[in-house]
Amino acid sequence: MRDLFITGLIFGLLPFVFKRPWLGILLWSWLGYMNPHRLAWGFAYNMPFSMIVGGATILAFLASKDKKEMLWTREVVVLLILTGWMLFTTFFAFYPDLAWFQWDKVWKIMLMVLLTVLIINERYKLHWLVWVIALSFGFYGIKGGIFTIINGGVYRVQGPTGTFVGGNNEMALALVMTIPLIRYLHLQETRKWLKIGLASAMVLTGVAAIGSQSRGGMLAMVVMGLFLWLKSRNKIVTGFYMVIAVAIMASIMPQAWYDRMNTIKTYQEDQSAQGRINAWHTAYNVAKSHITGGGFDMFQPPTFRQYAPDPWNVHDVHSIYFEMMGEQGYIGLALFLLLGVLAWLRAQQIIKRCKHDPERKWAADLAAMIQVSLIGYAVAGAFLGMSHFDLPYHLMIILVLAAKFSGALTKSAAAEDRARGRALPHPSSRFGSEHAGPGG
Repeated sequence: MRDLFITGLIFGLLPFVFKRPWLGILLWSWLGYMNPHRLAWGFAYNMPFSMIVGGATILAFLASKDKKEMLWTREVVVLLILTGWMLFTTFFAFYPDLAWFQWDKVWKIMLMVLLTVLIINERYKLHWLVWVIALSFGFYGIKGGIFTIINGGVYRVQGPTGTFVGGNNEMALALVMTIPLIRYLHLQETRKWLKIGLASAMVLTGVAAIGSQSRGGMLAMVVMGLFLWLKSRNKIVTGFYMVIAVAIMASIMPQAWYDRMNTIKTYQEDQSAQGRINAWHTAYNVAKSHITGGGFDMFQPPTFRQYAPDPWNVHDVHSIYFEMMGEQGYIGLALFLLLGVLAWLRAQQIIKRCKHDPERKWAADLAAMIQVSLIGYAVAGAFLGMSHFDLPYHLMIILVLAAKFSGALTKSAAAEDRARGRALPHPSSRFGSEHAGPGG
């Protein structure tokens, strides 16, 4: 029954995608982040829904009469160069079959992320996209938070198998990045019942992230929480929600959780930590020897035999930085870091130019919360190999769109005024119009 429902829903929405291509971006994001088909147990489990929706979205966009204009910002250009570099290094990969298989996933992700720039051409569409992303991971946050509370934190919160967020560490990273997005929606919302719901979702998602029992996730929660408090425009309210989440965790988490978190201090005695450090040395040695790195999925036993300090301690790299260094070389790592820096600077630009303008405060809020999300990714990613995870790239593109719709991309005050004059009212005021939702 679940398979029939999911399949019927997705194929039932396809006609709307052909009519409004931007709905395809929303549907693709929902499939990519929530992976609802992975919650089924039958034929829908392995159906290529994302490919079907992605193809339909591209065809609909090409056939539409919408203006097709790419924003050639520095972030977009660097993202294209990084994608091209990944393709180039794949030709020299240590393990061609594995590398081309991974490249087939990566280029599709990058294509849809870049298509977001072309297709999401109005502010209310951007607002809906943030809603879809936040609710996709928020579903697991709310579910996982309740699960953790009911079971006293004994079991780990994990994502659906066979996805980017299938493991507890991966789910922790996604949840840490989602909390600031929920906070952004909470800041923009005016309906009291929905604000209460979003506040509850934030607290439960924080509990779920801790309930994953991920040590990297715990570190990311601490750092992200600090930045969330610093970046939030209502620090008292934000601090109140944090206190609630901490109080819940302190009252339910078992001693085994505290023992596991304490191993952060004794990483020298932790076999898993030592394996990661050995893999990091391997990545460094490969990048030093090969300008193109070892290509996708190079962390295989033969690579360790040749490049690792401990040739027999084969371990996953578990770091976005060393994963990028080993697979794409120093050039790939530099492009990856540059993209993050440019996104941060773009967010700062938006905040500086919009925070004192009531009509554009939404953009400053969104930019600040995306900064917090990226901080969570940077910290948790230091201990997790998810350099190809689509969410951070999507958030960087959302920053570009926020800059466009707020007028922050323009260079003159007059141009800003014109952009503000064309700005749409708050997205919630359009929810009752013909653009009321994905089915509308």
